[in-house]
Amino acid sequence: MQRTRIVALAFALLAPVAAAADTLERIADDGVLRIGYRETAVPFSYADPETGAPAGYSVALCEAIAEEIAGAAGVNQVELSFVPVSAAGRFDALVQGEIDLLCGAATQTLSRRARVDFSIPTFVDGAGIALKRDGARSFDDLAGGKVAVVGGTTTEEAIMRMVEEQEREIEVVVVADHNAGLEMLRSDEVQAYLADRAILQFLVANSGAEDIVVASDQLTIETHALALPRGDSGLRLAVDRGLSRLYLSGEVDVLFAESFGEGAEMTELLLALYRLTALPR
Repeated sequence: MQRTRIVALAFALLAPVAAAADTLERIADDGVLRIGYRETAVPFSYADPETGAPAGYSVALCEAIAEEIAGAAGVNQVELSFVPVSAAGRFDALVQGEIDLLCGAATQTLSRRARVDFSIPTFVDGAGIALKRDGARSFDDLAGGKVAVVGGTTTEEAIMRMVEEQEREIEVVVVADHNAGLEMLRSDEVQAYLADRAILQFLVANSGAEDIVVASDQLTIETHALALPRGDSGLRLAVDRGLSRLYLSGEVDVLFAESFGEGAEMTELLLALYRLTALPR
């Protein structure tokens, strides 16, 4: 009897979650896919400085799989509604139903999986360090100094953990976005700016700032993925189908080149990620 009660309670708790997470049904009714994107996470998710339109690698992936999502919802096409989100509030936007899909530089973690679901991986990266050319050369040289990092990111979590566990005398300054962090580095308010290495490399290469370099240090290895509402298996299957098609067909190579610029090449690790995670029909 006790076991029966426990099982019944478990189903009662799970039922509302499943019922509330059918995005495809809502899309079938209104024809709209709401995409959350960050306005400053170049080159993955940002507002184009000239047009203001959403741009970036993750945004391009989401646009490319929209047809797959439309088919799963039983409609010919979907209208893409782009919703700006912050680094700190992006997962809240998913949980609260403000967006259907988060298309940015989002790292998968177990703590995040407790709140949202993720697609198959879309990128592999890790925390890196931007430094002044005539300043510190690596993370080990930052003792007694200040570093900046965007709040609400896995890079913030990583640096906070390293400072505590390794008892490093480093002051961590939390900033709102990458532009603010790089500006603090340029003006010598901090000795380093920490973010995903791919983001740092793109920012530095396109900033014209010859006095800033990206160190060879890679503090973490992390996989990015598209986040979606927890328990929404229909939407997740459509997203994974769309991404797998891009990976297996080679279309992802074109999107990568368009997003990262001429001359940019996928690392062996990224190529392996696409080959290993793409799912056959």
